[in-house]
Amino acid sequence: MIYTVTLNPAVDKTILLSNLTVDHVNRAETVREDTGGKGINVSKMIKNLKGESMALGLCAGKTGEFIEEQLDKMGIKHHFIKAEGQTRTNIKIVDKMQGTYTDINEVGAGVKEEVLKELEELIFSYLSEGDFLVLAGSVPTNVSKAIYKKWIQRAKEVNAKVVLDADRELLKEGLEAGPYLIKPNIHELEELCGQKIDSPEMAVKLARDLMKDNIEVIVISRGDKGCIVVKKDEALLIEGLKVSVKSTVGAGDSMVAALTYALHQKDSLKEAITLGVAASAATVMQEGTIMGEWETIKELKQKINIMVIE
Repeated sequence: MIYTVTLNPAVDKTILLSNLTVDHVNRAETVREDTGGKGINVSKMIKNLKGESMALGLCAGKTGEFIEEQLDKMGIKHHFIKAEGQTRTNIKIVDKMQGTYTDINEVGAGVKEEVLKELEELIFSYLSEGDFLVLAGSVPTNVSKAIYKKWIQRAKEVNAKVVLDADRELLKEGLEAGPYLIKPNIHELEELCGQKIDSPEMAVKLARDLMKDNIEVIVISRGDKGCIVVKKDEALLIEGLKVSVKSTVGAGDSMVAALTYALHQKDSLKEAITLGVAASAATVMQEGTIMGEWETIKELKQKINIMVIE
């Protein structure tokens, strides 16, 4: 089974405008609300890929209830621990004229230690050998940046594989525990290694330097330039697909979902990254935080070009 964890879920409100003008009243053309948060987005895409996962996490108040109701409608299994307050709302502003996508994300309220402990015990009551655990996104303000590191260590004790998709201190701390897969973007890899990356070959070398901590797969996202996938004995360069972009929200989560799903199915690395790039591209073709559709993903898979770096 694939389990996704979202410590800081959100209701994503997407506002579509013809032309955003600062310091003026702007009229929205359309407004939509979707259940969001990186782990939840991963579960949504796995569902679109005809796979199965269980979404775990924290939710609170009316917005938390909205998230659970939406997951029920989508047929996604879930188990959330109730917290105090309200689950955050994130604003996504899409400017059609300028072709810009602006995110205004709330930080998320703090959570009590006993609630966090309850969630941890819930996660590890489910997790067993052969399972995949996706730890993705930010954490509430008062939660330790070492929380993912702790959970990776516990997951490895039961021989489960952890996919870590986080940034800054959460990523740095998590790396110390040796997750199975990480997905930094090129700038995050530069920050981790303290070096400017000027070629795919250099990116591969620096990624392999990180693998001494028992990381098996590193996927380096490069925006519209595609991505680089690195294992100890294999490195692939995948070109980005040229598609009509409606929203960039959830593109990275879609890639994580497809990679996790494919690797859980024991597909090859090439098959996994092909699905990942196609899923990501299909999602940017959708408005709001809607995940790419399976039929579109199947079509895009045929257009992907993979080159072996070494």
